[in-house]
Amino acid sequence: MIDTPIIDFHAHGGLWGRHGVIDNPQLFIKLMDSTGIDKACINSIYFGNSRWANNLVYNRFVKTFPNRFIGVAFVTPHYPEETVKELDHAFNNLEFKFLKLYPAYFGKPSDHPEYTHIYEWANEKQIPIMCHATDPADPPNIKILDRYEKFTTNYPNIKWVIAHGAEMPDINTITVAKELPNVWLETCGSPTPLHGISFAVNHGLADRILFGSDMPLMDHRHQIARIITIDISDEDKKKILGLNAIKLLNLEI
Repeated sequence: MIDTPIIDFHAHGGLWGRHGVIDNPQLFIKLMDSTGIDKACINSIYFGNSRWANNLVYNRFVKTFPNRFIGVAFVTPHYPEETVKELDHAFNNLEFKFLKLYPAYFGKPSDHPEYTHIYEWANEKQIPIMCHATDPADPPNIKILDRYEKFTTNYPNIKWVIAHGAEMPDINTITVAKELPNVWLETCGSPTPLHGISFAVNHGLADRILFGSDMPLMDHRHQIARIITIDISDEDKKKILGLNAIKLLNLEI
């Protein structure tokens, strides 16, 4: 194993019955220990009540194991009158580090106007946001670059992380990150094509790729193997495994 801090940028808390997802912090830590992962950034997107979801993340994971888990907030535009209150709660009281959005549950794309108040709040507070590049509700032939050009222009203080954006040689997400310096790519995913992540590295993006596992939807062991076994330099592996996340989130490790 490479001697470097390792931060899992993408993990989930909460139960999701139809996928058999379990919610066991001790099991998470056991797998983290077996793969050398120091800390996991954990969010919960499985509940319509974002207060419930964020408190679950804090009480079950972050408060119980503060040296191993980093809290990640979740809010939904389903309840616009509650959103800013919950953002204040998650970041001021619970001291979470970034925001995860999941438009698939909202039924409207991430650039829908109903997200505006969330983005305005995050832009004012300079909070990073992780989200999928595309959504099931997207119009046909959506251009990801157009979407993120609008995001970075309208909300220049937000660092945008594309979940799964480096999991395969996707020229669309790589083009977005190459064109827009406020965009990062995260690695977790089930497709593992040859030269997937190294494709992004070879396009000059090693400083903006973040290791993520999607635990417990996926397993820490095969997700980290995709990083440590690829044909890139050890220095680039160290950046992806943790150094980039430490810099992005201003972590003290």
